[in-house]
Amino acid sequence: MSARYDRAITVFSPDGHLFQVEYAMEAVRKAYTAVGVRGKDVIVLGVEKKSTVKLQDPRTVRKIHMLDDHICVAFAGLTADARVLVNRARVECQSFKLNLEDPVTVDYITRYIAEIQQKYTQSGGVRPFGISTLVIGFDPDGTPQLYQTDPAGTFSAWKAQATGRNAKTVREFLEKNYSEEETADDEKTIKLAMKALLEVVESGSKNIEIAVMRRNEPLEILSDERVDEFVKQIEAEREAAEASNQ
Repeated sequence: MSARYDRAITVFSPDGHLFQVEYAMEAVRKAYTAVGVRGKDVIVLGVEKKSTVKLQDPRTVRKIHMLDDHICVAFAGLTADARVLVNRARVECQSFKLNLEDPVTVDYITRYIAEIQQKYTQSGGVRPFGISTLVIGFDPDGTPQLYQTDPAGTFSAWKAQATGRNAKTVREFLEKNYSEEETADDEKTIKLAMKALLEVVESGSKNIEIAVMRRNEPLEILSDERVDEFVKQIEAEREAAEASNQ
C-alpha cells in the first residue's frame, strides 16, 4: 500500500499516514543519541559523538550548536539538514533582537523551528527535515527551559528527554531516575545526563560530548578529561552499589 502514497509529501494514504514524514522520523530513530536534562539552575545536553577518522578535524563534526548567547540546540538526524535549520534559527534570533531589542525566549525560537519543520511536510517539491532537536536555554526571568521538536513539526517542553536511536531506553532510565534531588546541583544534573547516555553508549567517555548551560554564563563544553573523570566516578558508584547488594 505504501508504494502508491510515499512518493508525494502532500498526499495522505487511505489510513491517514504521511509516509515521507514517517520516513523522516525513522531517519531520526537511526541517528546518534542526544539527551537533555533540566536542573534547578543548569541545563545539560549530552550527545553520542560520531567517531572521526584519524586525519579528520573533530571540531568540524558537531552536534551541539549555539543559537544565541542564552540558547543552544542539539540534534539527532541528518547533519546537513541540521545545518540549514540551525542557520535559519540563528538569523531569526538576531532579527528578533534587532527589531524588539530583547533576546528571544526559548519557547519562541522552538516554535519557529517547529514551524519551519511543519511547512516542509505540506509543500510540494520539498521533503521533511530528517532531524529532531533538543532546544535548551534560559528565559529573561532566569527560568531554565528544555524543548523537543520532531520532523512533523510538533514540539513540547520536558524536564528530561532523549532522541535518536535507543531513545526509548534512555527515556525509560530518565523516567525512573529523574527527581528534584537528582537535579539539585550542577554535578548531579551532569551525572544524570551522562548515566542516561552510558545506558546506550558502549565506548564510554570517548564517544560522549557534554554541554552545560548555566544562568548568565557562556555555554561550557566539557573537555574530554572532565568527561572521563565523570565516567570514572559513575563507574565507581555502580561498582560500590553492586558490591553492597551482594
